[in-house]
Amino acid sequence: MKPLLTVLPLLLTLTSALPPARRPHPPNRAAPPPPPPSPPSPPALEDEDDHIAALPLLIWHGLGDSYGNPGIQEIAALAQDVTPGTYVHTIRLGTDPSADRESSFLGNVTEQVDTVCAQIQQDRILSTAPALNALGFSQGGQFLRGLVERCDTMPPIHNLVTFGSQHNGIIAFQQCQSLFDLVCRSAEAILRSGRWSRFAQSKFVPAQYFRDPEELESYLQNSNFLADINNERPVKNAQYKKNLERLNHFAMIMFEDDTVAVPKESAFFADVYKSAKKVVPLRERDIYKEDWIGLKALDKKGGLSFEVVPGEHMQLTEEVLREKFEKYFAPVDLSKLEGQRGAGIVVQSEIVEGGEGVL
Repeated sequence: MKPLLTVLPLLLTLTSALPPARRPHPPNRAAPPPPPPSPPSPPALEDEDDHIAALPLLIWHGLGDSYGNPGIQEIAALAQDVTPGTYVHTIRLGTDPSADRESSFLGNVTEQVDTVCAQIQQDRILSTAPALNALGFSQGGQFLRGLVERCDTMPPIHNLVTFGSQHNGIIAFQQCQSLFDLVCRSAEAILRSGRWSRFAQSKFVPAQYFRDPEELESYLQNSNFLADINNERPVKNAQYKKNLERLNHFAMIMFEDDTVAVPKESAFFADVYKSAKKVVPLRERDIYKEDWIGLKALDKKGGLSFEVVPGEHMQLTEEVLREKFEKYFAPVDLSKLEGQRGAGIVVQSEIVEGGEGVL
């Protein structure tokens, strides 16, 4: 079957006149104004007798994509077709598709997660729902996980499904497709030579989830985003763990032939040592054994799954999507939902013990 969605490869681009680097806004500062809301969807499907309803669905696209991509729109429509009455919110970080696509390359991920948290709070349907479902494609998957861990003002996430996401980071940036693409080549050079700089860690999105286990010290000292949401630093954020283990289910889906997201096993939180050609699966890592973010607790209650689908990165068929939607986004019994909310935005630590300040 013809692929329904193919996200653009991880090509890094620069734009001229970049704004100066700045630190994320503190928790009490107002978040940036949200972009216009998603197009309206039908009201949630609910049976008055047994309180069965379709939960709203959040979709966060990947690198080089935008909310206006026809593929993303088709996926939103498919979710509504599979579960009639589903309110779908495609996350957007720009006032138009072009600006939204640019934000997938350039921006501070910590600020982006805070912005999405504020958008959800201002959406009448999302903010008042008993729970939400979440669907992340590629980098959008780890960003949604960060949202689950940090955003305490939104309703709880029921099921989180990620396709080809880099939960344990990437160990290589995708090469530019053309020798004559000078802009891409310049960005590539900056990221490869200065990926731990404050500039790269506050402006280039892929740098903020770069994680080479053979450069662990630099990563722990300088990573703006991934080291924090993975709770890898000495001081752990207990709220991150508490929020993630509240999920009903966390489905991690890896593309069998993925050569774009390196390593592909990052979709399953695996550690990959390229020099030794060694793959350490999640259950053998400290992040699981010591349960830094709640993955072990989820696993013990049957709420963690590792699934493989055929194909290259982000090559999805309607058949695959429909099967996952039926499995994870079906109507739920509202009486069985926790319906508990937190008290505010959980903010990452700004000082790293033994290292530099985190952006």
